[in-house]
Amino acid sequence: MYSFIQLLLSEIISSFSGQWLSQYIMTIVMIPLLFLMVTVGYVFFVPVENRRPEFSSMKGFFHFVVDVAIYAIPMLIVFALVHMQTTAATLLGIPANQNYARYIMILEGNVVSLLQEIATPLLTYVSGFFYLLMFPFLMVFTFLLLVYLQRHKAIQEFVVAFILIYMLAFPFYVLFPVHVTGYTLSGVSPLLYNLSPLIAEGVRIVDPELNNCFPSLHAALSVMAMIMVLHNVKSRRYQAFAVITTATILFTILYLGIHWLSDLIAGTLLAIVCCMIAFHYSERFFAIYRWIVAMIAWKFKGPALPCVGCNRRINFDSVMQCDYCGTEYNLKGRVGSLLKRFRKRFSP
Repeated sequence: MYSFIQLLLSEIISSFSGQWLSQYIMTIVMIPLLFLMVTVGYVFFVPVENRRPEFSSMKGFFHFVVDVAIYAIPMLIVFALVHMQTTAATLLGIPANQNYARYIMILEGNVVSLLQEIATPLLTYVSGFFYLLMFPFLMVFTFLLLVYLQRHKAIQEFVVAFILIYMLAFPFYVLFPVHVTGYTLSGVSPLLYNLSPLIAEGVRIVDPELNNCFPSLHAALSVMAMIMVLHNVKSRRYQAFAVITTATILFTILYLGIHWLSDLIAGTLLAIVCCMIAFHYSERFFAIYRWIVAMIAWKFKGPALPCVGCNRRINFDSVMQCDYCGTEYNLKGRVGSLLKRFRKRFSP
């Protein structure tokens, strides 16, 4: 049966002409599947008492879309910049065939190959499903859930942690590329890439050379999402789901012949550090961006935006302050206040 599925996928790929379509068809297929999974997740994980009645109206849905856009834009910008690593490596004169996997091999040997001793077709397909679909679902649904529940401080923490993980991992991908275990270790097969040409081509969209291993973004981002869920979401059902899904993803990145054990450990530590920074300093990191968004909304008479202090929607004016809770969005005022405190403290 599994051979038939693999043959069917290969036939579908071969029926399409053009390199672009063959490379992006996995993304084209995954988007509606992910949308369907998010819809099911909403029904299954959002209790009836926590559902927003205003969301069913056009105005409520528009506000939700605006909130999603506000918080998604900085993540998408960083995501796009980080995936210009080939250009960055070329500018720095780093050879395309650079590979530091030999140093990790000295450190941990062939330990990853032990997981493939239990390999079965069913386990491989289930692992591929978690790697390709459950990982993006965990990230997207957690983000959308926080926006839907109007947990704006939690969303800021999520966005800051996401950006920090990408920015801290980026130098390693450019300067110290490490190739996947499936094409490095003799005892490890590239199980994920052997599932289908569709998958092999689709993965190369974000990792053309298959050398973005250390640290593992799948480990870092899934652990980060799990921590955010445990810290900010009260639903025990979704907390349990996040923990189980994250643990399974950590298993699959090793089992499928993608990551090294060192990648997993480094990615997990990176997630913990970035979450700690986000919990303590997200307000400061987000202050400039919030001010920019507030200025744009005021200048162009844009839609009412959510206040991070009281969750009410406000129409900004020149004062740049929430009329309900007093939260300030005027960066100039904050800078002036800091300068006054500095002068008062250090003046003779």
